[in-house]
Amino acid sequence: MTEEIKKTAEAHGTVSEEKSMEEAKNIEATTEKMIEGETAKEVIAEEEAKEEAVKAIEAKDAQSNQRGRGRRSNFPTTEEILAAWAPKTKLGKEVKDGKVKNINEILDADKKILEAEIVDSLLPIQSDLIAMGQSKGKFGGGKRRAWRQTQRITKEGGVLTFSAMAVVGDENGHVGIGVGKAGETLPARDKATRKAKLNIAKVSRGCAAFDCDCSLDHTVPFEVTGKAGSVSVTLVPAPQGTGLVCANELKKVLKMAGIKDVYSKTSGKVRTTFNTVKACIEALKETNRKWLQQ
Repeated sequence: MTEEIKKTAEAHGTVSEEKSMEEAKNIEATTEKMIEGETAKEVIAEEEAKEEAVKAIEAKDAQSNQRGRGRRSNFPTTEEILAAWAPKTKLGKEVKDGKVKNINEILDADKKILEAEIVDSLLPIQSDLIAMGQSKGKFGGGKRRAWRQTQRITKEGGVLTFSAMAVVGDENGHVGIGVGKAGETLPARDKATRKAKLNIAKVSRGCAAFDCDCSLDHTVPFEVTGKAGSVSVTLVPAPQGTGLVCANELKKVLKMAGIKDVYSKTSGKVRTTFNTVKACIEALKETNRKWLQQ
């Protein structure tokens, strides 16, 4: 490099060694800076792309959480179902048109609800599953679960059927139960939830405990009893702060009905959860008896 510079200087008499060396060093330094700048830009661009990807994933998670915990991403929401609802019954058309705005008008008139969307449009419905089944297995057998599994023997072999029991309510004086059966678990749950909405009933509440003098509707208005099969369930008014003194599965029903404090007494084969929950519903329906309220 230096010999070429000397030859150029001797020929033209314009280039000096020191100046040419400095220029060469400057060119190399600027080249290195340009390369470093390009690599830095690439790194920054990659980091920005990663941040955008993380934000997109978080947005999708937030949308799925809004639709419901554990809900499938392609499953329609309640608002989408109601928007696409085309009522087929006279009562459904009245609700869709806004002529009926309170579900108590339907229940007091003893009208039959044949479309689950009627309840969805009039009440902020919540749902839960009753642990009516029992798991099988040598080590894990005997544990309660939401699915009751039965088997039918045919020429082709055993055919499985799953049953589920759902309870729905608005935690403000309305509750219903339903049972669904299907060859798979999720269709059985959907059928049970739909039937529970069709069986929605009104529950009267009050403050009737002898040692409570509040004006809140937190317990049953009087002692009521319901019976289903061999199971009998009695609900007794309790003062505020007592809580739900009953079985775990009955707590789900009473919570959906909006009852916060109650004593209970059961008799019969209460291990049959189906009859126990049904007897509790029958007891809650007794709160609407006018002759008892008088």
